[in-house]
Amino acid sequence: MIDRYLLRLRRDFDGEVLTRDHAAYDPARRPVGSAGAARRPLVVLRCRSVRDVVAAVAFARDTGIALAVRSGGHCFAGRSSTDGVLIDVSGLHGVDLSADGTATVGAGVRLGQLYGALHARGQTLPAGCGATVGIAGLVLGGGIGLLGRRHGPTCDRLVAATIVLADGSVVDCDEHREPDLFWALHGAGGGQLGVVTSLRLATITEPMTARVALTCPDADPARVVASWQASAPDAPDDISTSLELAREPGRPVRATVSGVAVDAARAGGWLHDLAREAGAGAQLFVADPVPFTVAKRALADPCQDVGDGRLRSEYFARPMPAGAVTELIALLGGGDARHRRRLTFTAMGGAYNRVAPEATAFVHRRERYLLEHVGHRSDSWVDASWALAHRHSSHRVYPNFPDPLLDRPAEAYWGTNHARLAAVKRSYDPQHLFGFPQSL
Repeated sequence: MIDRYLLRLRRDFDGEVLTRDHAAYDPARRPVGSAGAARRPLVVLRCRSVRDVVAAVAFARDTGIALAVRSGGHCFAGRSSTDGVLIDVSGLHGVDLSADGTATVGAGVRLGQLYGALHARGQTLPAGCGATVGIAGLVLGGGIGLLGRRHGPTCDRLVAATIVLADGSVVDCDEHREPDLFWALHGAGGGQLGVVTSLRLATITEPMTARVALTCPDADPARVVASWQASAPDAPDDISTSLELAREPGRPVRATVSGVAVDAARAGGWLHDLAREAGAGAQLFVADPVPFTVAKRALADPCQDVGDGRLRSEYFARPMPAGAVTELIALLGGGDARHRRRLTFTAMGGAYNRVAPEATAFVHRRERYLLEHVGHRSDSWVDASWALAHRHSSHRVYPNFPDPLLDRPAEAYWGTNHARLAAVKRSYDPQHLFGFPQSL
């Protein structure tokens, strides 16, 4: 019976229909990281048009086979992989920038391509750092990045979207057309309500930015954390930094602060204060200002750092107590670690928190920072470290960093917005065609 449906699908499909015997199947099915890498879809549907997406959704609906949607393949929980129908929208990769600064972007566009296209026109977006991350997944889950403290999450730039729903209808939505659906696309997460095929995003003039860094090779990491978490979320909006505590095999824990600043002079003053608090030979670096896209290229890609590892994370609405920080660092540096471990604190505040939690589906508008625990998939330290920090967190989790081990995922991802999101889900996907563990 499946062969009959596949034969009919091929007649209406402009893209590629890759079954398990196809030469291109194996590279096409693989996600970027290890999550979901063992999954073997029945078929990979590489869409090149909205019509292809409609046909792909109909195929999954008519056959009753589970589906997953992929734009970039970076999902830490493996949600963009499946043993059923994999709808790959990477062929929808157009970027069109209008005179008013609004970019119409295909759902298959990756951040590296998008930044490059916008840079050529003197524009950019407050978005993430991974060059191969899909813009659709980033926007639909919120979107945090180096310009977020100044301009808010990427989803706040979304002004319209086109989406293929479970019944095959193609809907254009904005604040006036299908407003509940449009609200939900601002942070509910990818693959929840349909297959987004394009997004209209309000770009910003690309600023000149300076890379900043503070290395603390001999400083007490606990002292650096105390200083950073007390001041970074309240720093001027033009300064966005992360604090990384890294433990390499056979080496002690090292603390490094890095980020970008639109106003290098103000950043330098804040960093000097932080360096003085850190003490013990902290070394400050402020680069010459360059266009944001150029500065961003020089920073490490966090997606590559995860690789075959695991990531667990949570938001924090208040500073972590000193005793907990000391325990966290001792755990990071303890044991016989054979692989790299890191804790990354990313400052929120600023424009992230100037929008009411209920204004968009992205509810995380009152947080001070995000803490990531990243280690090798075989290292039990990740879970132990997360559990230690969890006692002091806000128990909220960034939707683009999904965690399969959460006890109360709805509360963690969507908080007080969950009830409204669940109602939108019932309205637009009543048969739950777009479903996966922890979905709406």
